Amino acid sequence: MQASDIMTRDVITVRPNASVFEAATQLAEHHISGIPVVDDNGAVVGMLSENDLLHRVETGTGKPQRSWLSEFLHSTRKLAGEYLKENAAEVSDVMTCNVVSVAPSATLGEVADLLERHHIKRVPVLTQGKLVGIVSRANLVRALASSIQHDPAAVASDEAIHRNVLHALDGHRWAMAAESVVVKEGIVHFWGTVNSEEERKAILVSAQRVPGVKGIEDHLAYPVVFTPM
Repeated sequence: MQASDIMTRDVITVRPNASVFEAATQLAEHHISGIPVVDDNGAVVGMLSENDLLHRVETGTGKPQRSWLSEFLHSTRKLAGEYLKENAAEVSDVMTCNVVSVAPSATLGEVADLLERHHIKRVPVLTQGKLVGIVSRANLVRALASSIQHDPAAVASDEAIHRNVLHALDGHRWAMAAESVVVKEGIVHFWGTVNSEEERKAILVSAQRVPGVKGIEDHLAYPVVFTPM
């Protein structure tokens, strides 16, 4: 799936010269936690999130006065930036300017990696610099909820199941050799040793998503440690 398959197309936006109070009203009325900031040409110039409005003098959530030592240790740029976040009236002065975006063709894996790496909750989708949608963590969760799961009653040969389980395990350092996976009448038997409970669970999960699997038998064990007499 691609970003275009799950993105929200009817995106609520705000202008850079809008007031912080207008933006806050948009967030509250539409029950969203972030909003793209677009200019008159439809280009995204920033993102405004709840985090940008977390510390405001109007709500008494401004940061307390720093000690003289703390003031001295922080750059004047950082101190001025904090003051703007707490006091500025226009969106352009409090928004996050370095916008992370994706193309409509971005895979969901690429979107998820960006959200995790940049610690953000949403990413605008752009075509030639223009906003065409937005993908949020909620969109990814909905995509998971609506994904089609394989039919547990599906019929598949033991050979096909064995081949697909090995394919699911392929490339993982914690996987076992092919001869340690046995399939009989749709039941997958795992034999061998594991070094952690996480490895055990990962191995078992590898078979859960394979069509035709009727059950899983866990014969995995931890290595036997011999202590000197």
